[in-house]
Amino acid sequence: MFDTSPTRVRVGEPNPIPTRLGVHPSAGGLDVAVVARNATGVDLCVFDEAGHETQFALLGPTTGVWHGHIPGLGAGTRYGLRVHGPWDPDGGMFHNSRKLLLDPYGRGIEGGVDLGASVYAHCVDEDLYPDEYPMRRSPLDSAPHMPRNVVVTPSFPIAAKPRIPWDRTILYEVHVKGFTKNMPGVPPELRGTYAGLAHPSCVSYLLDLGVTSIELLPVHAKCDEPFLTERGLTNYWGYSTLSFFAPEPTYATAAARMRGAQAVVDEFRGMVSILHEAGIEVILDVVYNHTCEGGDSGPSLSWRGLDSDLYYRHTSSRPTQIIDVTGTGNTLNMDNPKAIQMVLDSLRYWASDMGVDGFRFDLAATLGRFATGFSPMHPLLVAMAADEVIGSAKLIAEPWDVGPGGWQTGNFPVPFSEWNDHYRGALRNFWLADVRAQASGARVSGPNDLATRLAGSRDVFDHGHGSLRGPRASVNFITAHDGFTLADLTAYDRKHNMANLEGNRDGSNDNRSWNHGVEGTLAASATHPNALTPFTILQDTTIAGLRQRSQRNLLTTLFVSAGTPMLLGGDEFGRTQYGNNNAYCQDDPISWVDWNLAATQQENIDLVSWLIALRKAHPVLRPDCFATGSPYGADTIPDVSWYTAWGEAMPDSAWSDPAHRTFQMLRSGVPWGDRDALVIINANLQDVTVTLPRGHDLDWLVAMNTVWDSPDDGGIGPRRDPRDLGLDVEHIAPRSEIPMQALSMMVLLSDVAAHVGR
Repeated sequence: MFDTSPTRVRVGEPNPIPTRLGVHPSAGGLDVAVVARNATGVDLCVFDEAGHETQFALLGPTTGVWHGHIPGLGAGTRYGLRVHGPWDPDGGMFHNSRKLLLDPYGRGIEGGVDLGASVYAHCVDEDLYPDEYPMRRSPLDSAPHMPRNVVVTPSFPIAAKPRIPWDRTILYEVHVKGFTKNMPGVPPELRGTYAGLAHPSCVSYLLDLGVTSIELLPVHAKCDEPFLTERGLTNYWGYSTLSFFAPEPTYATAAARMRGAQAVVDEFRGMVSILHEAGIEVILDVVYNHTCEGGDSGPSLSWRGLDSDLYYRHTSSRPTQIIDVTGTGNTLNMDNPKAIQMVLDSLRYWASDMGVDGFRFDLAATLGRFATGFSPMHPLLVAMAADEVIGSAKLIAEPWDVGPGGWQTGNFPVPFSEWNDHYRGALRNFWLADVRAQASGARVSGPNDLATRLAGSRDVFDHGHGSLRGPRASVNFITAHDGFTLADLTAYDRKHNMANLEGNRDGSNDNRSWNHGVEGTLAASATHPNALTPFTILQDTTIAGLRQRSQRNLLTTLFVSAGTPMLLGGDEFGRTQYGNNNAYCQDDPISWVDWNLAATQQENIDLVSWLIALRKAHPVLRPDCFATGSPYGADTIPDVSWYTAWGEAMPDSAWSDPAHRTFQMLRSGVPWGDRDALVIINANLQDVTVTLPRGHDLDWLVAMNTVWDSPDDGGIGPRRDPRDLGLDVEHIAPRSEIPMQALSMMVLLSDVAAHVGR
């Protein structure tokens, strides 16, 4: 039961005035500083174990900042904020001292938001919509329905960061809860938690697979949207930020939550430290483009009640209207220095105190927006790049939002890398949508787009302020959390999102997928239906087998492409979401990884692990600079060259010709002191005979063939050392003619490293 008669205390002059925003232990007490430019008063509200509230009236505002020093308080203090000031929603001001607000800089959170009428600054009806316009100030006290901030401190050192070079980076996108929720070997009490990700069973799996950097879906504290709670759903993905500094408490173990916010922070930091000790980086998906407060008629939980017009982008007219380029109801105002400072302070905190290695920025185009549109030289982007702590982290942009001019792929500056939607589309088109079209007799594309993506997407990234980045600028991916999984990409022609309770209207319709003849999951022995009779060569192949072949084609292309590969967690063994391509609200088996693996799934893991090991061992498979098409130094062949199925140089007219969907890419190993690499692709419906190009006149070893179910099928051997392919690997003489099965690809490495002057 909360005391409704708080004790009020006036704060004396601080000495000195805090320069840090937020609440921090200092000189035997707490330094407090919070931005609220138009407020007439701000109270720091401290709660004791019994829930009694003591209000400390802060001093100010000094340049918009309210501040004070409160002696006798320190780590473990539970607190919130109350703000006094004008009520003028039409002018972007929502001050209401009856609402307990979270500190935008609060590093710890205990409890959750009870999403009802009390947490709205204005009066609402039973459906939580404004009961009238203009909106009236609500008299309800929100404190009993709000979480508390808690003052926390770093309590132990974190192991040194692995600092994986970009060209050796293998990104692996997972959800903290879903990845270990059902993982065998992880104790039940640790499953679905930060500690679960750090358990030896999980760490061992990641190391065996070969990934270097796990990219976690948002771990900032979150709050579900009202439209989800009324449907009994949650924002499982977490793109609904409640705090930019506090980790989400529900991802901590029950034992940590019982001990409080400090234990939750410690569990997160311990996870990071253990993963670092294993040589694995931790990259956070961060959402600085919007918050959980929605539009101006949404709840008042933090930023809105403090200074809505500072934190959120509004029109300049009266009545003011919030500008939404994120599709969530609000957009953070990156025209304001204090909003920019909040983002920078948050990033520094997570990169330093919390130890993380990098950030993937959700809807990053929003972060580079002025009122007039996106600029790669936006002060926030420039500040990130110039900052000693932030600029040395891995920075990855999702380079778009839903506003005007929102598609900015290729336009981010050094040191950002970017999700490459051109890559995703090209691979899906070439290996799935085009093949489906071929089966129905339609004309399809030639090899040009796929070849461009294999070579690192120079057309997208080698220009402007990002031109110095090279291929690592491109984060290559086939699938991500948003969309079909890889298995579903090969099993569904259309989305199946009815579980989201939006009438299957949500989620993308542009999937470029192919169900291979039957929609959905099926028995492993199912064969092609009559509709697919154009598959003359593959008539005896089961649908399941052909789906597996398509997945191997996509994955092999991914791991031999120039750029940084990102693998969606579970795609290595064919995890399904049963056709749901927008499972953001599914905290259930649709989203949780099913670790009850069949033998074929274990073979898939072995094959992906082999592909990753090959890429790591051979820099020729992961070039760190764009190819020139000319010899390197005294080399006798170009750094990259392209050939027809007959081993002849690819003519210009062939690039757009579907007759040349069988083609070859030869990378010279000379620039890297490595073996040569030959990638052969047959994306036609018939088997073909391919003549190998001359190259350096070296024998070839077959390192990968997508007709294999596992590396064992290629004679790789039990050691599977990618540096020494072994005696049982198939050897092929230069200029040989070799058979290529329909819809398959091969990766060949020369038997020895190429040397100039051979």
